Amino acid sequence: MGYETLIVEKRGHVGWLIFNRPESMNAMNSVMGRELPLAWRELGDDDDVRVIVQTGSGRGFQTGMDVKEVSNDPNDVRGDEPRPKGESYEGRTTAVGNGVWKPVICAINGTCAGAGFHFVMGADIVIASSNAVFLDPHVSVGQVSALEPIGLIRRIPFEAVARMVFTGRHERFGAERARELGLISQIVDPPENLGDEAQALAEKIALNSPGALMSSKKAMWRSLEMGLQESLDMGMGLVADFWGHPDDREGTLAFVEKREPRWAPPGKAEETES
Repeated sequence: MGYETLIVEKRGHVGWLIFNRPESMNAMNSVMGRELPLAWRELGDDDDVRVIVQTGSGRGFQTGMDVKEVSNDPNDVRGDEPRPKGESYEGRTTAVGNGVWKPVICAINGTCAGAGFHFVMGADIVIASSNAVFLDPHVSVGQVSALEPIGLIRRIPFEAVARMVFTGRHERFGAERARELGLISQIVDPPENLGDEAQALAEKIALNSPGALMSSKKAMWRSLEMGLQESLDMGMGLVADFWGHPDDREGTLAFVEKREPRWAPPGKAEETES
């Protein structure tokens, strides 16, 4: 399908979801907010897609909510009604929030700011160009920074998140610091090679069993909400559920027969509550 604010394409077994508002550094407007769940579902339901790369067009990856749109009509981009206290946050702009368990690589090109971190914390692997810049300007424009830091403190030190949140737009850090903190795993230089490097990494991942990849991702993500023993029980359940899957047999046969495995399709995205 066609999108106004996104580009969705397929390169072999790799699906690409590209923010496409370069004139506004890919800031999220109301249209993008509506299109993202549709794009995730499109990629999640495509049996040819085994891995997804998310990046931005132009000079920036993603700079969060479109402040100009918010200033004109806050309800347009945020929704018509305020979220009731106690209502569950679903994260419908990310893969997991849309029931898509295929591996996701974030390829940070240029600036990642504010709610752009929402997609970083929703990714499995994050790489960045050497000219990448990170900052969280929420408090500098009178907004609460909550969802992104809550996700980030599961990945990098609390103090680093707090410093970024509290300094707002008055301090930023680059790719080297991001790698030191463990926010990203690879720096791509020169920056124009970022797309090729992301595709190459995705193709390595796509060589593996799509079903096993998705179940492995579920184990890791679901464990974040559980204690150790509950996590181990859940993980063992996923392992046992995969016994009898076509890939369970195919992987061992291919190894013994010294050939490339012929994996089964990954399956559709899971249903999520509206």
